[in-house]
Amino acid sequence: MSLQSRQLALARGNHWLFDGLDIDVAPGQALHVTGRNGSGKTSLLRVLCGLVPPRDGELRWQGRPYADQRDTLRQTLVYIGHSSGLKDDLTAGENLRIASALSGHGCSPEAAAHALGRLGLADHLDVPARTLSQGQKRRAALARLALPLAPRLIVLDEPFNALDAESAASLIELLNAHLASGAILVYTTHQATPSLSAHVHELRLGQPHEAETC
Repeated sequence: MSLQSRQLALARGNHWLFDGLDIDVAPGQALHVTGRNGSGKTSLLRVLCGLVPPRDGELRWQGRPYADQRDTLRQTLVYIGHSSGLKDDLTAGENLRIASALSGHGCSPEAAAHALGRLGLADHLDVPARTLSQGQKRRAALARLALPLAPRLIVLDEPFNALDAESAASLIELLNAHLASGAILVYTTHQATPSLSAHVHELRLGQPHEAETC
């Protein structure tokens, strides 16, 4: 179930964000993407989620090209971007259930309540997302990781933003559990590297050859 790229490249207009990027991350491992602002970190995450096509190169999941596995990716991927991605007019619980449904999975109110509870939001199941603080919105989005979905690929853009120490520890616990079960994690963070129990590849964008090979 490895995540692989060969000579991956992406441009914005006439500017190459990265070029010749080789990645090889095995099940149970993590990839920490770093680089200055504008170096293409978020763009790379979106490419690895299949949301943006690369300009050049090959991208493979489980040994097969991404283009052949759109349904598999949709069902086994959890992507949480820099913003919460919540619908303001829906409750925290409704947002979780819809996100689960879009991935092809069911989610009962009980499962949503349990997931929110893992992130310290047990009393916010029926609270509209627009009334949540930034930290609460972040936790409500990250609660997808506490649903019984068994994701195989987890892609997180600055997941520790707006989290207090207790919430960050809860997130690390969830991530370590997924990694132990064979999931692959790809993430960015400007904060100190979290204490993940798995092997972490370091990938810095914006270097002389645009990227380091893992």
